[in-house]
Amino acid sequence: MSPIAVSPDGARHARRSMLLLLVVAGVIVSLCMGLRQSLGLFMRPMTLDIGVSAATFGFAIALQNIVWGLSQPVIGAFADRFGARPVLALTAVVYAAGLLMMMVSTGPLGLDLAGFMTGIGIAGTGFGVLIGVVARAVPPQRRSQTVGAVSAAGSLGTVLIAPMGQSLIGRHGWHTALLAFAGVALLMLLLSFLVREQRDEGTATAAAATRQPIGTALRVAAEHRGFMAMTVAFFACGFQLSFITTHLPQYLELCGLSPGLTATALGMIGLFNTVGTYVFGLLGARYSQKRLLALIYLLRTLCISAFLLVPVSSASTLAFAAAMGLLWLGVTPLVTGIVSRLFGLTNFNMLYGVSFFSHQVGSFCGAWMGGLVFVLTGSYTWAWASLIVIGALAFALQWTMDDRTTAARPVPA
Repeated sequence: MSPIAVSPDGARHARRSMLLLLVVAGVIVSLCMGLRQSLGLFMRPMTLDIGVSAATFGFAIALQNIVWGLSQPVIGAFADRFGARPVLALTAVVYAAGLLMMMVSTGPLGLDLAGFMTGIGIAGTGFGVLIGVVARAVPPQRRSQTVGAVSAAGSLGTVLIAPMGQSLIGRHGWHTALLAFAGVALLMLLLSFLVREQRDEGTATAAAATRQPIGTALRVAAEHRGFMAMTVAFFACGFQLSFITTHLPQYLELCGLSPGLTATALGMIGLFNTVGTYVFGLLGARYSQKRLLALIYLLRTLCISAFLLVPVSSASTLAFAAAMGLLWLGVTPLVTGIVSRLFGLTNFNMLYGVSFFSHQVGSFCGAWMGGLVFVLTGSYTWAWASLIVIGALAFALQWTMDDRTTAARPVPA
């Protein structure tokens, strides 16, 4: 049978639809992550105003991360089953409600409830759902680059939202800043109606051929030692990044630097992350994805070590932010590539969510541990040291990962 011809008008329409999908996905992820990565700006004013400790605030952020991780496989499974649009719309509303709850909080209970709600919101509007939509819409040979491009666009939100948040806090107070953040979250609700899911023909055919029940997919993933090694190593990613976004603002203030520098540093992370994520997406299409992941963990750990070895200043902070930004979310297209290659795309959102749960356990530990260490010791010294040790262990675990597909791995006798 001869292939079906595609008219020029049909091809142009397909290209426009794909471009719209990529732009909308990038904007939604950008807003989601920009809000999430800017919440550390509220630690200092909220601890002073409502009388909660750094450990209490850190626990609320930690709870957000663990709820994000716990709900990601479930929300991913719903998106696999019912489509991304209803999941995006509902979780955008929950995200906005969580930020409003944070605004009216007067103590630990309100902050924890806000953390719970925003965790669910991030699980639905962040990478876990949208990268599955993008991955299904492109052929395998373009998947790493395309996911890298969307992830890179997703970093731009921090460049704008962090300085905006700092400016609003300084001029109008943290209540007004959180109200504005809730408005940004509701913007994601409007954008969700523009998401039109597409499926590459070859990808859809392969997915139909490899369809399997959820229980079987989970069992196959659990029995793949390489997947489990990558999942454990993913803990370090969340641990390092959550500590930095939550506690870097207070750490810099303790070092005598201005609060405005924190917003600039977070913006720098977002800006350089745009470059780094896109580059790692391109590299992931040509070189070993597991080795690139390992190198990200190693280079992050070396950057943290260098930052601690030199006197803390505006220049060293911005250099650290730029270097970490290059390595920030470059893991996303690489983990996406490995999961899709090992198990296909039928249950991709759910299986990515399983791996991502480890990342969020790390995020929980990083955010809470930082506040706890500071309360107990009066400094962040031991917390920074733990980032270095865990990063080195993740590098070793990821470098030796068995990334062969199930069919290529030897069957035990």
